[in-house]
Amino acid sequence: MTATLPFPVYDADNHFYEPEDALFRHLPKKWQRDFRYITESNGRRRLAINSRISDYLPNPTFERVAAPGTHVKYYKAQNPEGLSMRELAGKPVTPPPAWRYGADRMAVLDEQNVQAALMFPTLFSVIEHGLSYNHDLLHDALHSLNQWVSEEWGFHRDERLFGVPVIGLANMDRAIEELEWLLKQGARTVNLRPSPVPGYRGGRSPGLKDFDPFWARVNEAKIFVTIHASNSDYDNLITMWTGGSEWLPFESDPLVNCLRIIERAIADTLSAIICGGVFQRFPDVRVVSVENGAKWVGPLIETLEHVYGQMPQKFSFDPVEHFHRNVFVTPFVEDNWDKVGELMQTNRILFGSDYPHPEGTERPLDFLEELASFNMTQKEQIMSSNLKGLLEGKRD
Repeated sequence: MTATLPFPVYDADNHFYEPEDALFRHLPKKWQRDFRYITESNGRRRLAINSRISDYLPNPTFERVAAPGTHVKYYKAQNPEGLSMRELAGKPVTPPPAWRYGADRMAVLDEQNVQAALMFPTLFSVIEHGLSYNHDLLHDALHSLNQWVSEEWGFHRDERLFGVPVIGLANMDRAIEELEWLLKQGARTVNLRPSPVPGYRGGRSPGLKDFDPFWARVNEAKIFVTIHASNSDYDNLITMWTGGSEWLPFESDPLVNCLRIIERAIADTLSAIICGGVFQRFPDVRVVSVENGAKWVGPLIETLEHVYGQMPQKFSFDPVEHFHRNVFVTPFVEDNWDKVGELMQTNRILFGSDYPHPEGTERPLDFLEELASFNMTQKEQIMSSNLKGLLEGKRD
């Protein structure tokens, strides 16, 4: 069936593993002590941010990684033996060139029967979280990464590989400058972190009118905004409950999993955008939630309905209608896809495999098993036409 689907497959969540120079090829030398790789006494390469070693990514060079699909049983809660994520992953593998550089990835798409895919970096999750203390460094680091992505992947390579650049809103002048550069490079989307915008006096909602210049330009250009899971400062909740110093996403802890910080981060970020009236002021803006799952969708809809009922005078629009019109969701493989289909129209659901990360399926089209109850028209929307339309700038 995977070889005979009557439509081209568009994958909303592919990744690459960056080599060391991805962050530093274009980073100004003045920051070389603030943000760099160091070699520990045991020979391991680690990221050091503001003279502090980060454990967020245990192997930031990605010389060895878990094979695709090896963590699926954990995320599906099918782990009766109580194996650790390391045990489930088994023997690590060396990333082939196709997992690092765009020139080699096209053949993989062909082999996997995937027409096109969004290609997200992996290391971006440490940048805004770790560098928010210095906005000049933060924006320089994001631009450095985006330059590397442009060179090694391209933002629309053969209309099949769509490298996803990352943008921050901490300094609006720099954000608009970056957005204009990305548009000139042909970027079809930009990625924001699911988090408050970092400020020197605390975070701010991205729905504030202070950020309208960004949303207005996105609206005008008819690109879309992805919000991909990241280190979103919600590790503060973990610290509050456990006293830990840094969230380690690959270290299992029952309490940490119960805190559901990934779901809280995306739900809060979308609430900020919706309640801030962004979609009212800029109705052509489309936001795609990527690698945040879908368990938060039902509770967010219920919350928006409840808050709207409490204070309708605070809204000039129905926030739930704005969610359904302007937001697309990419569920996890372990989500209840039938329930997602009840909560949302299939023209707002996207397929994202997370390949080649271990959390996703071994092969992208293994996802078809989760869509068994959807008819072929619905499958085509989810796995093809929805993302294709967004990439073409279509609005419905």
